[in-house]
Amino acid sequence: MLFKDRAREDFNVEIIGSQQLDDWVNECVNIYQGNPCWLDEEEHIDTVNFAKSVCSETARLTTLGIGIHVDGSARADWLQSQIEQIYYQLRHWIEYGCACGTIILKPNGDTVDLYPRDRFDVTHISNGEIDGVIFYDQEHRGKKWYTKMEYHRFENKQYLISNRCFVGRSENDCGRRIDISQTPWEGLADEAALVNVEKTLFGVLRTPHANNIDINSPFGLPIYSEAIQELRDLDIAYSRNTKEIRDSKRTILLDADRVLPDKERLKTAEALGHSVMPDYIKLVEGDTSVESDIYHEINPQLNTDTRLKGINSLLSQIGYKVGFSNGYFVFNESSGIQTATEVEADQQRTVQFIKDVRDKLENCLSGLIYALNVFADLYDMAPVGTYEVVYDFSDITYSFEEERAHHYQLAVQGHYPWEEYYVRFLGYSREDARKLIAMAKQEQKTPSLFGGEE
Repeated sequence: MLFKDRAREDFNVEIIGSQQLDDWVNECVNIYQGNPCWLDEEEHIDTVNFAKSVCSETARLTTLGIGIHVDGSARADWLQSQIEQIYYQLRHWIEYGCACGTIILKPNGDTVDLYPRDRFDVTHISNGEIDGVIFYDQEHRGKKWYTKMEYHRFENKQYLISNRCFVGRSENDCGRRIDISQTPWEGLADEAALVNVEKTLFGVLRTPHANNIDINSPFGLPIYSEAIQELRDLDIAYSRNTKEIRDSKRTILLDADRVLPDKERLKTAEALGHSVMPDYIKLVEGDTSVESDIYHEINPQLNTDTRLKGINSLLSQIGYKVGFSNGYFVFNESSGIQTATEVEADQQRTVQFIKDVRDKLENCLSGLIYALNVFADLYDMAPVGTYEVVYDFSDITYSFEEERAHHYQLAVQGHYPWEEYYVRFLGYSREDARKLIAMAKQEQKTPSLFGGEE
């Protein structure tokens, strides 16, 4: 809130959003981080952090066999190299997007920065798309905290970027405003006006679920937002089951008066029981005034099977509300997706959900690549040229070996470059792949003993 107020003052803008939505997203993020509000040590209620598992599985399926190919010119080759630098971060970023509801990817001149929901504020939207944003960056140097507010927006057919910097004594302290030359971001301009920019210089990844907390908001919701009650019930059910298991230790009670008749030695009964008897035997003082049993056995009956049915029911409800097919998540059972026919018949909801997330990812990456292209123009990072982006995803029946065999046949037939095959499926660097291919071509041109080429 401190940053929001300072941004309103310095940029004279209104922040789009609501406290109700911010509180809800914060609650969901706490659940994702393993700190739900229903944790209770006295009641032995812990968390299995299933929200994290749901986000992780969504990201895994979304990036399964993902390929991003930028072709068309030397500029396209440069853009491809930039995407390859962040290729192995995509799965993590998508998982964070699933947990936050909305994230932004923005070039910084060297690489790409990830902005989760708490590191940016929206100031303007057009046709439901975010096109005005204030980004918050922080650097900690010694005892000082530096904060940069970077404001992106369109005005008078120009794309404007404004930077404001502050120094404080903690990460929650804006402190006083200072010149950008006295900060870790020295070299950046306070103001920049760009022409011929048609899109924002960042990519927005928003979850496909509609926002029912704030209908007018441009933000998405965490993918498990509709299943908070079920996540709570799952943690309670699982905690009750594990508590029952922990308390199910077989115990035998032996009358200490019978085992050790000398009452003076009863004081040492507990110590004796721990030292020479099995740990499941406990010596207790019986009632000597009446005839009492010398032996009692406590062997609790577990209800694991019954509880597991309830747990699986909750898992199925959570998965369905997120977007997965009914029964996708279960314990002690196989939800295995074996063939395309099974996927089509039993997992259609899962397929559609992952397709929706992939569409959102494509839109985000297209915006990011456009921003990288503009940066290349501004700072002369690569020759001017056109580019075309092709996205390739494997279905959720993905098999690496099958895909490698398929692309090998394409390469043999001349429909797929050997360089890409070496890099993607054999693990070579692009430079090493080119050297090997060049050596192979040279070997093919070596004259044979009989005249021609071998």
